[in-house]
Amino acid sequence: MKASDLFVQCLEIEGIEYIFGVPGEENADFMMSLEQSDKIRFILTRHEQGAAFMAEIYGRLTGNPAGCLGTLGPGATNLITGVADANMDRAPMLVLTGQGSQTRLHKESHQIMDAVAMFEPVTKWAMRIVHEDTIPEVVRKAVRLARTEKPGACHLELPEDIAKRDTDHTALVPHRFMRPVPSPAAVDEVFSLLQQARRPIIIAGNGCIRKRASKELRRLCEQTGIGVLSTFMAKGCVDMDADYCLYTIGLGARDVVSCGLDAADLVITLGYDMVEYHPRLWNPHMDKKIVHIDFLPAEIDANYHPETEVIGDLGAALAMLNARILAAGTIQFDARLQSAIRRDMQEDFGVHRGDDTEGSIRPQKVLWDTREAMGPHDILLSDVGAHKMWIARYYQCHEPNTCLIPNGFCSMGFALPGAIAANLVYPDRKVLAICGDAGFLMNVQEMETARRLNSNIAVMVWEDNAYGLIAWKQETEFGRHTDLAFGNPDWMKLAESFGWNGHAVNNSRDLAGVLRTALDEDGPSLVVVPIDYRENMLLTERMGDIVCPI
Repeated sequence: MKASDLFVQCLEIEGIEYIFGVPGEENADFMMSLEQSDKIRFILTRHEQGAAFMAEIYGRLTGNPAGCLGTLGPGATNLITGVADANMDRAPMLVLTGQGSQTRLHKESHQIMDAVAMFEPVTKWAMRIVHEDTIPEVVRKAVRLARTEKPGACHLELPEDIAKRDTDHTALVPHRFMRPVPSPAAVDEVFSLLQQARRPIIIAGNGCIRKRASKELRRLCEQTGIGVLSTFMAKGCVDMDADYCLYTIGLGARDVVSCGLDAADLVITLGYDMVEYHPRLWNPHMDKKIVHIDFLPAEIDANYHPETEVIGDLGAALAMLNARILAAGTIQFDARLQSAIRRDMQEDFGVHRGDDTEGSIRPQKVLWDTREAMGPHDILLSDVGAHKMWIARYYQCHEPNTCLIPNGFCSMGFALPGAIAANLVYPDRKVLAICGDAGFLMNVQEMETARRLNSNIAVMVWEDNAYGLIAWKQETEFGRHTDLAFGNPDWMKLAESFGWNGHAVNNSRDLAGVLRTALDEDGPSLVVVPIDYRENMLLTERMGDIVCPI
């Protein structure tokens, strides 16, 4: 068969369901081969960055990689932001790029650049296919590495002359392996530390959204009552209604939930990536007793120097710890502070739920109504901007992977294409993307993709006519901000021009009803909210004055 046919056959046997992208001349043979596949669906996007974000969300929701595709040169460079985002946020992904014939790679030539070298810093592995007979091994290795904890992106480049060659090789059948089980002695050590602790606390990180890890974490908390602080990307690993859910950390400023860390005599981190929330912010004096339980050993950092590390499958580690706790009987901890934290946070969550404002709407009110409109399994995606901080603090979850926030690489433009992919994975769930006006326009072209696919998604734009998060940060540090204002389109005409449903909400009392309408409509819907970002600095001031409830 032709090498491009073999490449597609290898992707099929790996279980690849979707490839998102924009092809070019140098992908022509691959695309002709892909067109014959009845197992892989190609989604044509309007920009390669959108394709990468779609593949990222597919990977985060399923645990399996999707492909994102671009041609050589500018097609490859357009992919890189979304690829970096997926890799740092631990989403499995295959990055597929074309390349010119190998007879011209050694010299100055049209659109030629070293794409493999470009992708190496933002992937787990990047490789050019240099011989058609190696395709089965290269694809098998890329998929295995992309899926292996901690998951990420792998890049494969297929030069056009290689794609045309004939080969008699066939695809390798995948053989899955079990992840290593942690050392029983290390688990014993953690159990001993737990028995000695009075006020332990858990920081749940990105690794806890894996299905088995979340299940075992909940069992641990049901047995012990230990409070759980979730990073932005671990939302939903424990139910927001559980007594041991202490909500979210990671805003950078001191919050009520920080009191739990201040008082803790043992901090257990689970699936924690310090790229989300640096330990200098919660262990500034380097005096915390820390236990690290994760798929990989701890990153070396002066503020993060665990006494004990339990390395291996996170779900297995928690199951082993749960077995020891069950055999030992009840372990008693002092939970008074946890209860006070939950009480104070719940009061804060609902403080503006009854607002009746005209012309602008407070972030707290928007997120209260949003939570009320979304079911426990519905999916909210947050873009990057000031709204991300509000979502992190005020939007809590019942289930893992129901609030998707980019918080490692933190790329603007993530939420609209991500929502399209979420709807492909879960067509029976409501999908809502919340964007700032800046981030939404960074991938606005994917409105056409959503319309073409008839994606049942709603996108809420918080309009403030500025780069609001940068203004917030500058004002916090300098007392003022630089010129960050810009103009916006006529949103309703924009929605109409792309064939979307459009809704403008100018007062808080109409928001809940409009949001429910948008979520129930057929096809994509745009909801535009004038946001009251005067609340940004008010929140900063409140956080600066936090007094612990006990």
